[in-house]
Amino acid sequence: MTSTDRKPVRVGVFGLLGSGNLGNDGSLEALLGYLRAAHPEAAVDALCGGPEAVTARFRIPATRLHWNRAEYRTASRAGAIAAKGLGKLVDAVRTAVWVRRHDVVIVPGMGVLEATLPLRPWGFPYALFLLCAAGRLFGTRVALVSVGAATIGSRPTRALVRWSARLAAYRSYRDAPSREAMRSMGVDTARDEVYPDLAFSLPTPPPGTPDGPPGPVCVGVMAFHGGNDDRARAEEIHRRYLDGTTRFVRALVEDGRQVRLLMGDDVDRPVAAAILDAVNSPLLTAAAPASLADLMRETAAADTVVATRYHNLICALMVGTPTLALSYAAKTEALMARMGLDEYCHPAREVDADRLLEQFRALEKQSPELQRTLAERNLAARRELEQQFSALTAALFPAAGHAHSHDRTHSHDRTHAHDHTHDRAPREAP
Repeated sequence: MTSTDRKPVRVGVFGLLGSGNLGNDGSLEALLGYLRAAHPEAAVDALCGGPEAVTARFRIPATRLHWNRAEYRTASRAGAIAAKGLGKLVDAVRTAVWVRRHDVVIVPGMGVLEATLPLRPWGFPYALFLLCAAGRLFGTRVALVSVGAATIGSRPTRALVRWSARLAAYRSYRDAPSREAMRSMGVDTARDEVYPDLAFSLPTPPPGTPDGPPGPVCVGVMAFHGGNDDRARAEEIHRRYLDGTTRFVRALVEDGRQVRLLMGDDVDRPVAAAILDAVNSPLLTAAAPASLADLMRETAAADTVVATRYHNLICALMVGTPTLALSYAAKTEALMARMGLDEYCHPAREVDADRLLEQFRALEKQSPELQRTLAERNLAARRELEQQFSALTAALFPAAGHAHSHDRTHSHDRTHAHDHTHDRAPREAP
């Protein structure tokens, strides 16, 4: 059979995509860029949170992840609780039917193996488990690609996440702490890979002119209430985060600085509105970018960025803007360390405006040196993601290009023999 006679490879993408989170959609955009370049013959569709948005933006067919449209609303009435229970049974069948139609299913990036934000076990962790179990049952290769993970305290959530990872045919992580977290939760990660976040493969806007007018300080805000284990203190944590961030923004404005608030998810709008009301200055504006490309343009125009959301940070770092992170999880520290800015982290749970201002001023003094560092680290991240995509082709599309990806992978490994993060071949997960 010739290559033109072969049926196209049927590829599904899975996740909370099209649901208003820029980072998740950016991961999908990066994956589709790889598929369209390396496997243009593939027939791609999605099982996702916002199918209408995914189809409109990315031009691929999409199916709703949950049968019950009220899946993520709190159920208090008997009818709503019964609908949720029925939905779990219906979703098991729907997911199995969808998975069976595919040769490959890819979960692109995202923190799908973590609970650093509030998460119920029977929400997305259950959906991910259904996906991976159906893949193993029907022989569909399921790949978790450059995903985030963190040690999980809740036993039901931890069990679902652990079994999802074990049942996947391919796993790679976006940082070393993610791989270590899965190892600590009982997953054999000895041959799993670590690569940068998929967003680092996206195109970046051209740099601004150094001789142009001064840019604003971009402050990326977040509806932050702590993690999954902080539910009892959620409102207190949120109040401290909002109060500290507001004081910091007010101090910048009082110094005559232009400040631009950036949102990375629809749920961040009330936080931005609260800061705008509290500071009430023409020097303070806000933006709700519609994509990572829009977010990168905003951060590229800034002199400095201070941000909380993970993908707000990535966008700022990718365009080479000196950045200070309000950190709420190990993934933030790992990202900032990778990019050479590990000393510029501040705890999101305890925002101290005075200390944050000190760190901000130190960051600005080091701006030229940090821009050079970011340029070098971004180039390295792009090269590593080329390796990720070559490894993915070898693992999931062997008939389409195993030979040339194999050659590229081993050429890179010989060049970087000292870096043991990337010298293991992909294999079937246990």
